[in-house]
Amino acid sequence: MELTGKIGSLIGKKGGQVWSVESTASVYDAIVMMAEKGVGALPVIDQGKLLGIVSERDYARKIILMGRSSRTTTVGEIMVSPPITVTADCSVDEAMRTMTQHRVRHLPVLNRSGRALGIVSIGDCVKWVITSHEKTIEQLHSYIAGQF
Repeated sequence: MELTGKIGSLIGKKGGQVWSVESTASVYDAIVMMAEKGVGALPVIDQGKLLGIVSERDYARKIILMGRSSRTTTVGEIMVSPPITVTADCSVDEAMRTMTQHRVRHLPVLNRSGRALGIVSIGDCVKWVITSHEKTIEQLHSYIAGQF
């Protein structure tokens, strides 16, 4: 588990379940799904094509603060489109850099044909980095103690 590990490996450890929402769904239904699944964002996929991403941040800024109704507003009206994405062969480090550069917290992960494989959050990447550092420290301790 290296910092230069690939996002595909992270998705594999995390589980490749892709929960998504259609652009015609109400924002309320999307928020309910996020709560049920314990996620902060959902890819917006219509007929197998990734159109955008909708997050709790979008809900807070584009529904709550604007005085709109989540039951009558569609996901398509507030989603970020086109979404910032990465491919499975992107390194964890590159993904974190992309999130920082674009000021996003979630990245849909696509395969080479453009199909969504999953979604990674900044939290997923930070957890990967911490685990990577812990393993490195363990290896160094073993080396120093002569237990290699």
